[in-house]
Amino acid sequence: MEKNQKIILQSDENCPVRKSLIILSGKWRLLIVFQINERVIRYGELKRAIPGISEKMLIQELNFLVEHKFVTKKSFPEIPPRVEYSLTKLGLDTFPIIDKLAAFGLENL
Repeated sequence: MEKNQKIILQSDENCPVRKSLIILSGKWRLLIVFQINERVIRYGELKRAIPGISEKMLIQELNFLVEHKFVTKKSFPEIPPRVEYSLTKLGLDTFPIIDKLAAFGLENL
């Protein structure tokens, strides 16, 4: 075997690619992170920024991202209720991935 050849291990449950895909996969998660970006955004603004996402799906995906510490959620005890979302450091760390996907899409699709 050559010294420069990469060894590719089996993609079992401990595979870092598989673990990353579990968290980042899906139709909406990276789009939500991309839209929140480095700002604080309210739920309604986020819903308008992602055409085609249902209210149920947006809530479900936001809860997943909050649970996995990609997004922080701040609720204000007001009427009507106000909720703001922002990215954590972990959420901001996904931007190189999003940038690569955007570059791939611009070059190839």
